Amino acid sequence: MNFIAVKPQDRELFFNINQKYLYEMTNYYNDELDANGILHYGFFDEYFTDPKRMAYFLYNEDTLVGFAMIHPYSQINGKPDFVLAEFTVFPMYRRRHLATEAANALFLKFRGKWEIKFNEKNTAAKALWEKVTEKYRPEKTFLNSTETVLSFSTEEI
Repeated sequence: MNFIAVKPQDRELFFNINQKYLYEMTNYYNDELDANGILHYGFFDEYFTDPKRMAYFLYNEDTLVGFAMIHPYSQINGKPDFVLAEFTVFPMYRRRHLATEAANALFLKFRGKWEIKFNEKNTAAKALWEKVTEKYRPEKTFLNSTETVLSFSTEEI
């Protein structure tokens, strides 16, 4: 699994694939399309202006299979080094263990204190994050009835 940083010249591609991801997330969140058919991601522009925000295309060999968005801003008033804001492997590449491979590679590449938030209704995401973080013994924080944050450190392993 390769991570290629999203650069300013990749903005249109990143916007387009992010739109598909956001549409998929409407299964779990009540986001609305604007008058132009766009789903808005509140911090999208900051991934091109805030040096603490990082976005990566995920490649399996030469094929773009997903993306990851990372920042250091805690969801639970913690002091993480990394917060996995968004992560996806595109539907046509799922069930090949690519998400597990990508997640494990992220944790190796970025050692430190992590937070990952997922929606409890997204059973696939819940299963993925509980499985790949199990070895780090994550602490669970329930933000509300549907959102959970796992916090853990990848420094010891």
